[in-house]
Amino acid sequence: MTNKLDEAGLDTIFRAARSANGYNGDPVTEADIRAIYDLLKMGPTSANQQSGRFVWVTSEAAKAKLAETASGTNGAKILAAPASVVIGMDLKFNEHLPWLFPHAPTAKDWFPDPEVRFKHAFRNSSLQGAYFIIAARALGFDVGPMSGFDHDKVDAAFFGDQPDVKSNFIATLGHADHATIFDRLPRPEFEQFNRID
Repeated sequence: MTNKLDEAGLDTIFRAARSANGYNGDPVTEADIRAIYDLLKMGPTSANQQSGRFVWVTSEAAKAKLAETASGTNGAKILAAPASVVIGMDLKFNEHLPWLFPHAPTAKDWFPDPEVRFKHAFRNSSLQGAYFIIAARALGFDVGPMSGFDHDKVDAAFFGDQPDVKSNFIATLGHADHATIFDRLPRPEFEQFNRID
């Protein structure tokens, strides 16, 4: 069994962590990106589907391309961040199951229906996007997840050569400028949205 995180670890990942709206200018390196991915990929997905596809946006040209797809103030946030990531989903994730889930040789054929594949790809890439946030925080980074963007434009700009990969959500990444962080928004008490049957 895994060890329980101490209070400082829980604060880092959840209680004290906040969504970033601006960054202090410290860089995000390729080594940092690889370290984040090497953690997030360890999170569980259904039948180890690993349907998430990640485009790490670090160059000025790529930032400008991503910013053009964003709505509201999101474009400015992308341009100012040291890095952003497009979390995509592979609608043909099942093609990789022979090596990702080798103990079930027929797993590739479990998903013949495109609608079913979409649901699996969306669910599991969303999980992997959440693992990205947790991994980044665990390694000392801040994240600004966002859904305010044009999916078709992002898909054309970043997955144009992969028609079976579609965008799920995007996020900025770096070390937050704490002056840009909003006060903590309300969180529901257990009794509001939970029940134990």
